[in-house]
Amino acid sequence: MATETEVGELLHRRGRRTAFTVEGRVNAWATLVGAIERGYGDDIYEFTNDLYCRNWLHEAWILLDEHVVRLWTPRIIALDDRYKAATVDDDGQALDRFHRLPGPDLWWWRRHPRILTGELGSSLRSAGAVGTDLDEA
Repeated sequence: MATETEVGELLHRRGRRTAFTVEGRVNAWATLVGAIERGYGDDIYEFTNDLYCRNWLHEAWILLDEHVVRLWTPRIIALDDRYKAATVDDDGQALDRFHRLPGPDLWWWRRHPRILTGELGSSLRSAGAVGTDLDEA
């Protein structure tokens, strides 16, 4: 198993734009989850880009040493639970209209925000997503 630094560098060599850290990606996931809970304000392309922070964590988890995994797993589980509560599972049908979905084990790609607002809400509604408006939430 590898250290956080080694995993960040390995995933960077595999195509990530930088050598991210676990803390940085967990914080990015927390920021995204919070934005979804409030009503995500960006467009569909920013949303799909933002989801990649969770992909990084998924990829890193099988490479990281056990101590790091045990340290961060409770926070990630809590954020995943919040994400699930703030989103609707549609098996990725709405997002698939805009972005090729990754494998089925990346479950966060098969959900869309429950609150549909702004450009993201318009795009997802055009793809058949059902949710609530920000003023109804």
